[in-house]
Amino acid sequence: MVTDNLTAVESALTRLAATVSRHRRAVVAVWLVLLAAGGWFSIHQNEHLSGGGWEVPGSPSLRTAGALDRFPGVTPPAFTLLVTGTPPAVRARLATVTPLVRRDPSLRLGRPRFLAAGAVLVPIAYDGVTSGSIDEATRLRRALVQTSPAVQTRVLGEPAIWSNFQTVSKQQLARGESLGFPLILLFLLAGFGTVAAALAPIALGAVAVFLSGAVIYWLSRSFSISVYVTNMASMIGIGVAVDYSLFIVSRFRRELRGAAARPPAEPAPSPGLRQAYARGATQNEALARALASSGTAVVFSGATVAVSLAALFAIDVNALRSMAVGAIVVVCISVLASVTLLPALLAAAGTRVERFRLPLPWRTGEEGSDAFWTRWAERIMRSPVAAIAAGAGVMLVLASPLLTMKTFNRGLDELPASAEVRIATERAQALAGAGFASPVHVVTAAQPAALAREIAAMPGVAGVSRPVRSADGASWLLDARLAVQPESQPARDVVRRIVVVAGPGALVGGSTVFDLDVQHAIIGGLWKMLLVILAACYVVLLLLLRSVVLPLKAVLMNLLSVGAAYGVLVAVFQWGWFDWTGYTAPGYVDTVVPALVLAVTFGLSMDYEVFLLTRIRERWLVHGDNERAVAEGLVGSARTITSAAAVMVAVFAAFAVAGAPSLKELGVGLAVAIFLDATLIRLVIVPAAMRLLGNWNWWMPGTLARLLPAAGH
Repeated sequence: MVTDNLTAVESALTRLAATVSRHRRAVVAVWLVLLAAGGWFSIHQNEHLSGGGWEVPGSPSLRTAGALDRFPGVTPPAFTLLVTGTPPAVRARLATVTPLVRRDPSLRLGRPRFLAAGAVLVPIAYDGVTSGSIDEATRLRRALVQTSPAVQTRVLGEPAIWSNFQTVSKQQLARGESLGFPLILLFLLAGFGTVAAALAPIALGAVAVFLSGAVIYWLSRSFSISVYVTNMASMIGIGVAVDYSLFIVSRFRRELRGAAARPPAEPAPSPGLRQAYARGATQNEALARALASSGTAVVFSGATVAVSLAALFAIDVNALRSMAVGAIVVVCISVLASVTLLPALLAAAGTRVERFRLPLPWRTGEEGSDAFWTRWAERIMRSPVAAIAAGAGVMLVLASPLLTMKTFNRGLDELPASAEVRIATERAQALAGAGFASPVHVVTAAQPAALAREIAAMPGVAGVSRPVRSADGASWLLDARLAVQPESQPARDVVRRIVVVAGPGALVGGSTVFDLDVQHAIIGGLWKMLLVILAACYVVLLLLLRSVVLPLKAVLMNLLSVGAAYGVLVAVFQWGWFDWTGYTAPGYVDTVVPALVLAVTFGLSMDYEVFLLTRIRERWLVHGDNERAVAEGLVGSARTITSAAAVMVAVFAAFAVAGAPSLKELGVGLAVAIFLDATLIRLVIVPAAMRLLGNWNWWMPGTLARLLPAAGH
């Protein structure tokens, strides 16, 4: 039977709206106290963050690194010191830096390797925990890097590359935010039409990101949290906080206009709301209806985003898990602020939210039926099969390149050509060979002579070191110096051949193996992430919509968005389809990007799915006509969805122009996914599919319906 009773969540949010409205000053005061209390901690959130976290527990590279301790006199070059200049100045500089390095008990100097043209390479072993190597590289660079007319000193190695990248990425992030915030404000002004309404979402985003920094500070005191968590939290926090605020503010402004502004199909306030606000003012009822409707969508969207991000824990890489922690924290704070701080501000503002209206030539906000969207909905309802075929066809064509995706984790390519470590590394490679500091370590119990000859004869191997016997005499160590870039496909091919000839009992490690381990952990773990996300999102939507069909359709639609984003990433960054613009594609996709695009896209696209379906369900509960409910829900939500998507695309597009390949890829992937999700998926495929499914959209087996929480009280 069709009913307009409030669900349990809507009832709770209605009561919350009344409480917040009565105590709005106290609510705002609590948030101000939280901001003041968390200020110092948020500013210092980076103090205890780790620069590492990419190691894969139990991986061949990690087991090989541990086995090297059994070989006396071996100095695995975690870092390499490059000193260039005139010979006397180089010798003097070596005499100066040697005692500086020896003061650190976690560092061991190796034998200097003198090259031509007044250059010397000094390997430096690192005996500390692997996850701290990037932080150690930062300390070494601060202590040793020097440039003078006679001599130049640089710190090289994989940890040094990522140490340099930390500084570069922060600069690029700041550049992206400086581009993104003006775009966000522009889209909000265009969508709301008033300065007061446009500033509220931006303020909420700032509050969420700022307080999440304080939470991250305390978490980093107890757990190993990657420094990249701050970037992730900032990017996700700004996007979701602005989107959630936009949903609620739009509905509040619409409800403020009352029954006179409500279209004929819009129901009067439900009996529950009339009872709760029999003596209340119009703005209190508007706030209650906004929170009961859009607030419910925000709560369930936030839960879905958090669950999607938590799926990153299915991959055993701490850096990814750290990003998930930061993003989940900021999403939870965004939801909490959206249902407490924002209603308090709206209750205080009342009709003044319409102040400073801009003279725009188009209608803004949720102001009832829009002629364009009404005609759009009518077309979709008339030709649902054609709409699905066209929309799905475009998405599948865009997704088709994903089958050829190649991923690499090349730190040196992340640095701009002018970066300190990149310039020095390229010079050292020119002097000593591409794999000068990244040998392939082979630990074997077999006689090493024959194995060394076989490895030395392989294409891509520049040479093999003399065998070193372990302290217990049970094994031998061989180091194969590569003639190719360690982070390249030829290097991976060499490693695979070495693994074959070394046999199943041998350990093979080194920089190239580490790269493969990270790739296998992340890309190989995507299926586990996907299963977690699909199951969790289905359950959340099942509870919200009380339908077994709509959640299934929703997760299938999200798969289309993710697939299309992957396909565009391959076409742009691997195939180089946009190189004609002057951009030079790297020829691969960064290893971490697919996992982040999957988790973030699945979570954020649920914002629009939940907002659209809750509006359609509202209309269906009023009159029980599926086709009419789909059309009315589409018309009532299309403007808000497109505005919210425009804001989100602006945030991600800012990262796409920030500089580093990984940031470009992440920004492009997320921007494409959200754009397609809010246009082809939500405005074409979803309503067309619901039109064809008819009343099956709302089917729920009786047994399952009795097990779920009651639809109303």
